Amino acid sequence: MTGHPPADIAPKALPSKPPLGRREFLRRAVLAWGALALPQVVPGSALGLDGAVAPSQRIVMGGIGIGGRGGYDLPILLQFPEVQFVAVCEVQKPRRDAAKQTVDGKYGNKDCAAHRDLRDLFAAHAEMEAVLIATGDRWHTPASLIAMRAGKDVFCEKPCTMSVVEGQTMVETARLNGRIFQAGMQRLSEANFVFCDELARSGRLGRIQTVRAHILPWKMSTKALPAQPEPDRETLDWDLWLGPAPWRPYNAGYLAGCGAWLDYYDFGTGVAGWGSHTICQCQSALGLQESSAVEFEYSNNDTAEGFVARYANGVKLVLSAKGWRGSCGVRYEGTEGWASVADCYPKPDVSSPALLADFDKIVGDYQARTQRPMHHIRDFLDSVRRRRPCIASEIVAHRTMTTNHVINLTMLFKRNLKWDAAKEQCVNDAEANRMLSRALRAPWHL
Repeated sequence: MTGHPPADIAPKALPSKPPLGRREFLRRAVLAWGALALPQVVPGSALGLDGAVAPSQRIVMGGIGIGGRGGYDLPILLQFPEVQFVAVCEVQKPRRDAAKQTVDGKYGNKDCAAHRDLRDLFAAHAEMEAVLIATGDRWHTPASLIAMRAGKDVFCEKPCTMSVVEGQTMVETARLNGRIFQAGMQRLSEANFVFCDELARSGRLGRIQTVRAHILPWKMSTKALPAQPEPDRETLDWDLWLGPAPWRPYNAGYLAGCGAWLDYYDFGTGVAGWGSHTICQCQSALGLQESSAVEFEYSNNDTAEGFVARYANGVKLVLSAKGWRGSCGVRYEGTEGWASVADCYPKPDVSSPALLADFDKIVGDYQARTQRPMHHIRDFLDSVRRRRPCIASEIVAHRTMTTNHVINLTMLFKRNLKWDAAKEQCVNDAEANRMLSRALRAPWHL
């Protein structure tokens, strides 16, 4: 068809409106002004009144691996009014259902989404600003990388890496994407531990000569358990449970108790179970949060009891599972005194009661100087809003884990190793350097 459209479908001219008279113009102006002047009814919660947090100030979160340790972290996060949890991801259905129930119970609704696959979590929830990652060790770095590349801040449980190269990649990914990362090494934010660290850092113990770190006895099996029939995928997605780890047939023994998989090289990180905490504390007390030990001496036993490592400043790190009244203990020994603490100590043990006299002042001065709260998750949330590094940043986590990883290599090879902390590699040991990374099973990658 060419030319003009037929008359029956041609656009018709709209009738012209007469211009407004002065009186009508004024009447309409008064009505419009009155509408603007009337008070608007806005819920107090939307304005952040009565203790509520305005939506614009909330931190929208999701969680991955919300069973085990994640089942401990989740209720704590939900206590903070600025946290809005919208989704959970867990490969085991009983844990997935329990996590959803916890979130829904907090908000009095059924809105929390539940996913089996973390890829679905990120695809479905662009509104998430941050994620809690409390999976098994093998998933910590890959899940953190996926999250940070998706623009999310990360609170990741320890041990954060399975290899030195994973730590290097994590540090670089956080930098490139401008992400906030907090490792779950919470004793950096507990008053008893901070107090001992401050005694060491301030010189009150004199020149520090030896630091001692509590570990669990080292044992790392390279064997695989025999195959058993797999549960259905909805109940337990075994392929996703393994994730980037080497393929191993399903065996319920890996899931028994409190992380039986920790004792297997494919899934665990050896001394890092406690060492991710205690070695972190030792390096913090020495002011070496962003460095690692440089000399590692094989302990001549299969448990790492009495293992010795040394830092570039000459301070000796000694590992021991014995002599502690609680878990995750540390002891700092200087030329003028010593201090020691572990979980459940009412107050640290010290060489002289006089050292405890200024406990509150020392912790208070630390908080004033650093602007750090004595609560690890609070530090993460504050850092997300302020866009400053957390107390257990990706760099602190990486350097802590580097010391742990080289200890593991020393135990595996049963020989002493030297570490170049600047180049991040073993000195003159090609075999050990080949073990600084682990192959990831497809489709997962760094």
